[in-house]
Amino acid sequence: MTDELAGKSIGERIQIIRERRGKSRPVVAGLVGRSAEWLKAVEKGRLQPPRWDKLVQLADALGVHDLSELTGDKPPTAILARGTHEVVPAMREAIEETNLSVSPDPRPDTAVLRRRVTDAWALWHSSPTPRTSVGRVLPQIIRDGRRATRILDGDERRQAHAALSAAYALAEQALAWVSDSALLWLSADRCMSSAEQADDPAALAGAAWVVGNVWRATGREDDAYRLMTDAANLLEPHLNSENGDTVRALWGSCRLHTAITAARMGREGDALRDLDQADAMAQRLPGDYAHPWTLFGRANTDLTGVSVHVDLRKSGRAIDAAEQIDPDSVPSVDRRARLWLETARAYHQRKDYTATLHVLQRATKISAESMQCHPVSRGIAGDLVTSGGRMIQSDARGLAQQLGLTV
Repeated sequence: MTDELAGKSIGERIQIIRERRGKSRPVVAGLVGRSAEWLKAVEKGRLQPPRWDKLVQLADALGVHDLSELTGDKPPTAILARGTHEVVPAMREAIEETNLSVSPDPRPDTAVLRRRVTDAWALWHSSPTPRTSVGRVLPQIIRDGRRATRILDGDERRQAHAALSAAYALAEQALAWVSDSALLWLSADRCMSSAEQADDPAALAGAAWVVGNVWRATGREDDAYRLMTDAANLLEPHLNSENGDTVRALWGSCRLHTAITAARMGREGDALRDLDQADAMAQRLPGDYAHPWTLFGRANTDLTGVSVHVDLRKSGRAIDAAEQIDPDSVPSVDRRARLWLETARAYHQRKDYTATLHVLQRATKISAESMQCHPVSRGIAGDLVTSGGRMIQSDARGLAQQLGLTV
């Protein structure tokens, strides 16, 4: 394909793409742990182009999936392929395969299918190696779910579609950051398609949460914000229904989603308002409640508050918020590791490299797999090696190597 930015420097490319995405310098700079002045100097050529790890972070912040869009290098380098995982081929096969005919026997049992999906989500949250663990069971669940939606009819078919939508939602979580964008999009699209066939508000809102994740990760924050607002509005009439806790949790998940999205767009007022609304909803749920997909509940709302303050570059408030959370109250190993990662981001913003290293080591101890797959943890680890100073250089190199970086 023709490079429309041919002849432009890396800094010029960054500025052009940033402006096309409608992102401000402070927001993009904050997402990569730098100041707006630093980003301006890069864009204007007053500083040398960023190192590889920082370019990767910039690409993620700008929703760019091909690093050559920033560098102009040929052949292109796919960012999402850099952290591939062994479970991707089996997941791809299950999601992409097409069977034009299926045997009607044995007849699928929707209750069993729902239970298997629920168990898979529980495994995702309980395992220190969530992708590896879920990758052993999810491909067959997807196959069986697709078969069930072909064979069953009426209410049973709608229930099968709801279960299959939940399975695709888990696939999106497992594939994030480790698969190519096309497979990630396909998972999200099929999640929504099955939710539409289920014709259930909760399933539709859950699928919107998945699609919103992908839209936000690919630079479509405005679309993600609108979608999640619509999903919350869809749930409004059902908040006091028989299945009230689930609906209230999904409504709260929508608000946490919009809070993070608004923070990443630099809309502090919207972010804090949505966070407050989510917190108020969390108080309406039992103290130990956690939605099986999104984990919405009191602990996850507090964790998201840390993320929102970091994205708003309020590192002091983020650290204060993190210190009020009991990590053991977070009902997910992956999210527990993310709590420490978000705290590491806050310390990294303050250039407290010793604290950043310590906290990121803690996150890695909880779930090395999660940190190995996440671009933020890898980016911070790389920056610690080059910018952390001689006192921590040896430990920083060891951590970077543990996360799969070449140093």
